[in-house]
Amino acid sequence: MSNSALAEVKPLHGSALVLGTISLSLATFMNVLDSSIANVSLPAIAGDLGVSPVQGTWVITSFGVANAISVPLTGWLTQRFGAVRLFTMSVIAFVIASWLCGFAHSLETLVLFRALQGLVAGPMIPLSQTLLLSSYPKAKAGTALALWGMTTLVAPVAGPLLGGWITDNFTWPWIFYINVPVGLFAAFITWGIYHKRETPTHKLPIDSIGLALLVLWVGSLQLMLDKGKELDWFHSGAIQILAVVAVVAFLFFVIWEWYDDHPVVDLHLFRGRNFTFGVISIAAAYGLFFGNLVLLPLWLQQWMGYTAVDAGWALAPVGFLAILLSPVVGKQVGKRDPRILATIAFMVFALVLWMRSNFTTGTDLATIMLPTVIQGAAMACFFIPLTTLILAGIPPQRMAAAAGLSNFVRITAGAMGTSISTTLWENRATLHHAHLVEARGQLGDPVAGEVLHQLGAATGFTDTQTAGFLNRLVDQQAFTRAVDDIFLASAFCFLLLIATVWLTRRPAQQAGGVDAGGAH
Repeated sequence: MSNSALAEVKPLHGSALVLGTISLSLATFMNVLDSSIANVSLPAIAGDLGVSPVQGTWVITSFGVANAISVPLTGWLTQRFGAVRLFTMSVIAFVIASWLCGFAHSLETLVLFRALQGLVAGPMIPLSQTLLLSSYPKAKAGTALALWGMTTLVAPVAGPLLGGWITDNFTWPWIFYINVPVGLFAAFITWGIYHKRETPTHKLPIDSIGLALLVLWVGSLQLMLDKGKELDWFHSGAIQILAVVAVVAFLFFVIWEWYDDHPVVDLHLFRGRNFTFGVISIAAAYGLFFGNLVLLPLWLQQWMGYTAVDAGWALAPVGFLAILLSPVVGKQVGKRDPRILATIAFMVFALVLWMRSNFTTGTDLATIMLPTVIQGAAMACFFIPLTTLILAGIPPQRMAAAAGLSNFVRITAGAMGTSISTTLWENRATLHHAHLVEARGQLGDPVAGEVLHQLGAATGFTDTQTAGFLNRLVDQQAFTRAVDDIFLASAFCFLLLIATVWLTRRPAQQAGGVDAGGAH
């Protein structure tokens, strides 16, 4: 199939379209779910394998590092093997790796299989996006992006909820076993529907230097982000070395890939104005979104007394408006300027985070859930317009590369957002704690000591127990004020990001939100 033939491939209809959409969405949902489902199961995994919770974090780190390395390779691998074959192979390999993860009986083997899982998962998300767009007529491309966007935004929220429920009611291996039937179904249906719509392949030489540089800088960056907080960031020699290696390897990577004839990552896509500013917008926004998505359940569990499952339920309503409004936005993106819809999303995100910045230790569940419900509207307007802007004008033969590269930058931004938000949260909490205990110093030690003694007499605690109890209350206030600071700062950042959206151009042909060149 030539590139021109690929551009003219006919959309799917009837049951083939429905089943194709379901299978691609399930594979995407399974992939994104696995990036967060293990988070709440870490204590159970660490205890069962006889390791510390800190060592157990490698279960998450190994997946993230391997996945970040493989995602930008999607374009090169697609040209080598074909989009349909590569997607199906990735899903089957993901199923096998998930099954192996469930059978792991030591931390070393689990980390190895999680790395394998992350490695083979890389092409799944960008290729599901590409295949889904090719399944719909141009007028329905916005609907296709709406369905794809729902799976990638709802899955991170569902992950902790589902992971907590499975861990509480079954055993932790089942968070991996559930991928087996879902993945096999997705692979079987996808191959049956799409194998006759394979993309053209070319036997390209392997850019071994570019691949080695990619592994080096991405691996160093991910390890630095994952272990930074634990090792006190740049006060650690290991973090300093990782930072230097990441920066130097990245610079060499950019230079090599820009001039190589067959690069593993097509950096020339950044010559396009829409691709560049669209990727900047979606990456920065996703970094803010994901950082706050991690922060909220941490605050609820550590300082508000919520269990993992309860925190998951507190976040679950986000899917209501997202699912309800995504099809509407998908239809409107072909009629309206995508930049207006993206602006609305950023403004709603800012409103949601401003509402959260007013949370206190006495905030009830209904108040916590209200901005979560509203956030669903922002999520519906988030992925679809920005993806439309990013892919506008991209020729068919470069769609997989564009989707892979944009998703790579977005995923990396999510990892950075998580590290930055959690680090700032702890730093701000330390500052607020210091301010709150100043009152004790102003009272003077004798008076403060008498207060402790009287409180201990009333509660039956010793002075030491009373001091610990008070310190816990101060910490609760400090971390709550700190999380409010992060929410408020993030709200302002979303408002500032609106400017980057308007540095893109409105797609010339508004057929379904993606121009003719980009839709098929």
